[in-house]
Amino acid sequence: MDMKQHCMKLSVQPSRGLVDEKFTVMVQNLLPGFQLTIHALHQCEDGHSWEAFAHYTADATGIVNVSQDPSLGGTYSGVEPMGLLWSLRPAPGSKTGLRWRKMNVQTPMGVTISVYQGHQTEGFLDQVLLASVVVERWYMAPGVRRVPITEGRLTATLFLPSGPGPFPGLLDLWGLGGKLVEYRAALLASHGIASLALDYFTPKKTGKMVDNDYFETAYRVLEQHPQILGSRIAMLGLSFGAGLTLRMAVYSECLKLSCAVCISGSHVQPIDGPLEQIMTYYNKNVEKTHFDEDNQLIWRDLLLPFPTDPSLKVDVGRLECPLLLIVGEDDQNWPSYESAMDMREMMERAGNSHLLTVLSYKNAGHLIEPPFMAFTRASSFKTATNPPFTMMVLWGGELVAHSRAQEDAWRKTLVFLTENLYGDMKPDASFSNM
Repeated sequence: MDMKQHCMKLSVQPSRGLVDEKFTVMVQNLLPGFQLTIHALHQCEDGHSWEAFAHYTADATGIVNVSQDPSLGGTYSGVEPMGLLWSLRPAPGSKTGLRWRKMNVQTPMGVTISVYQGHQTEGFLDQVLLASVVVERWYMAPGVRRVPITEGRLTATLFLPSGPGPFPGLLDLWGLGGKLVEYRAALLASHGIASLALDYFTPKKTGKMVDNDYFETAYRVLEQHPQILGSRIAMLGLSFGAGLTLRMAVYSECLKLSCAVCISGSHVQPIDGPLEQIMTYYNKNVEKTHFDEDNQLIWRDLLLPFPTDPSLKVDVGRLECPLLLIVGEDDQNWPSYESAMDMREMMERAGNSHLLTVLSYKNAGHLIEPPFMAFTRASSFKTATNPPFTMMVLWGGELVAHSRAQEDAWRKTLVFLTENLYGDMKPDASFSNM
């Protein structure tokens, strides 16, 4: 029977929402036992296509509910409500080494959800399309404002939540790739936290690396903003940015942080001298890096074994604000799990371990990002160093476990930030609703 004539109905609810918001995919008015494939297709801003698909069989009432029914195969298996997003992978024929990232946060991530008859695995453009809908996933909730910052030497963008405020603030740092990455800051602002995305590796060209005063200038932008609570500011960093977050939280006399979040980072670095000295220290250990059987670069041994010289580790025993460490136990890029365990010991000895929370995830890799983002075990990586160089880097992790980690870590990060930044204040619930 022609399923179009059978009035088959495909629905995705909500069809418009934040990227960290779950949706429900349902196919109704099917024949009991009807086999179908649900396919997700997304075209990135760089022109590359990403797809995911799953096989389902209609139940006795002629319904497939992705939130309740198991996928029998495809890019994921089992009951996975958001598998059509987190299992997205480069479409066949794409170049190797791709990594999905949102560049323009003022536009949505558009995903076409389609239904095909039978259990298909390829050639979807050549199959008979039974139904399709386009859903929008946003990083900016309605009313969130994007404000480019040009103060001093800063290359930064401030995202202000909807409403008059005042709001708590957050400095958002990424890693060695440089450039201004805005999507995490935009999403945090959508949850009521004014967030400053900061490029510290490739800011306005000065010919040299930034130093502590660059981060202190960014902090003051938040502290002095009329819509930001200057006494309630956090710092969040991933990878190299996590190490800088620790450095500034412990040693800066200017930054008075309410809390800090460090994802996939380490406290191992020279603590005296300019930031450029950190890179010099890492470069001295470059012989410790190696490649796997697929010629993918593994950086995690660069800092191992940890130095015993106290001048080469941030003294987290001096930390005075709550700290959340998020690590993947299969991180192949940085010894983040070992670093977290060493920091825990240091803080226990110093008597401030009550400030520490560690979220450690088995079989998760380095790139722990907001939930439902496409998993990347390895990708092409171009450094922001001078001169830059490009390599295939192994980040680590396993698809399902890593995707679970991203969802759990994001939820707990929002709770941690809300508790430590808002305190007895309550963020407007509308921030998380489209």
